[in-house]
Amino acid sequence: MKLNEISDNIGAAKKGKRLGRGIGSGLGKTSGKGVKGQKARSGVAIKGFEGGQMPLHRRLPKRGFTNIFRLDYNEVSIVRVQVAIDAGKIDASAPITAEVLKAAGVIRRVKDGVRLIGPGEPKGKLSFVIAGGSAPAIAAVEKAGGKVEATAKKAEAAE
Repeated sequence: MKLNEISDNIGAAKKGKRLGRGIGSGLGKTSGKGVKGQKARSGVAIKGFEGGQMPLHRRLPKRGFTNIFRLDYNEVSIVRVQVAIDAGKIDASAPITAEVLKAAGVIRRVKDGVRLIGPGEPKGKLSFVIAGGSAPAIAAVEKAGGKVEATAKKAEAAE
């Protein structure tokens, strides 16, 4: 084998379009860009531009706001936790925290905490140390003999 005999596999390298090489090529003169104008030139970025008319995104009214203090919780169902316990990923005798759920693969990342939601009934006594939970979920855990310790701060009653 010689260096001048080396070639790529057939079909591995696609030939580029030869633009502006005469009318016979089908891509001559304007090179497939149509006729003159802004979009025929290079460096064009006109997303949302409507030819001088007020763009739609500026004609529509603004609504609502984003609360910068809003907390983003991971919501975990009792059923999902029970499946992880049955699979041996979570030790049911130890308190279940956000870090334990993350290590077991129940949640992907710990956001601002974990909230326990229904549906489902735990099979044994479970102890949760999490941000909070829904009333039915907490009731189901307590009915089975477990407890839920909420670490999230409750909104103070306005006086």
